[in-house]
Amino acid sequence: MKFEDIEVFVEAVQTGSLAGAARRLSVSAMAASRSLNNLESELGVRLVHRTTRSLSPTSDGEMFYPHAVSLLEGQANALADLRPAGSALTGHLRITASAAFSRKVVAPMLPAFMLQHPLLRVDLVSTDEQLDIVDKGIDVAIRIAPLRDNRLVARRLANNPRVLCAAPSYLNSYGSPESVTDLLTHSCLVNIGTSHWFFECGEKRIRQKVSGRFAASSIDAIFEACAGGLGIANLSRWYVAPFLETGAVNEIVLEDAKSETLNIWAVYPTSRLVPLKVRKFIEALEQHLAQNGEGG
Repeated sequence: MKFEDIEVFVEAVQTGSLAGAARRLSVSAMAASRSLNNLESELGVRLVHRTTRSLSPTSDGEMFYPHAVSLLEGQANALADLRPAGSALTGHLRITASAAFSRKVVAPMLPAFMLQHPLLRVDLVSTDEQLDIVDKGIDVAIRIAPLRDNRLVARRLANNPRVLCAAPSYLNSYGSPESVTDLLTHSCLVNIGTSHWFFECGEKRIRQKVSGRFAASSIDAIFEACAGGLGIANLSRWYVAPFLETGAVNEIVLEDAKSETLNIWAVYPTSRLVPLKVRKFIEALEQHLAQNGEGG
């Protein structure tokens, strides 16, 4: 079996089409189809059901898929072990993260990482939508949310402490809340669809109802409303830290609780082995977060 043929099969299953596999591998659709036919002929089984618009694995294909992934990753890791330490990565790395995290954390660390690996291509998909990374062919997603997809595995990169904050003008006009329940009398700036914030009091988790005149689907928009004096925001420290230093907003410290600390996760499709390009990116991002004090 040729590894190139196995790679076409794996990419076709992940993207749901031969055209998608061809795009990801930068080959023609005809070449991808030929590779898949070669692999099926060599194995003596039909691996996929094909229509003009979609592709899905047969029962034999589902059985072979995890072995195919292991073969490819074993090859990649074997070759990596033969390379000198610090040698350049190759291939195409696809990353996704929220717009704010991409802009403030991922994009600033990528130039040094890519200069270290000049043969590596990188796509950074910045979106606040939680993409189906298996369907979209994403190698790794950075998320600050619970993991719900059992096709994925996650590696914790750092804590993600959150900060209650407001502009000096708002605090001068309305005062500062002293307890969690005081938030009921304040204008709270929330993500659209959010009606509660969560807090920690020792080992206890507190769920507090919040509301206000402004809600948004963007962290940037929420911060602008906060800095403009519209109310209190509950934002990640990595986002708000520079503005706390300049005094654009002030941190609010409650007497009875603190904002819930979440985690920053690197999320990738389930597999026995993680591709070297993904491992090295995750390590670089984790180091960047630690060096810059981001994530707490």
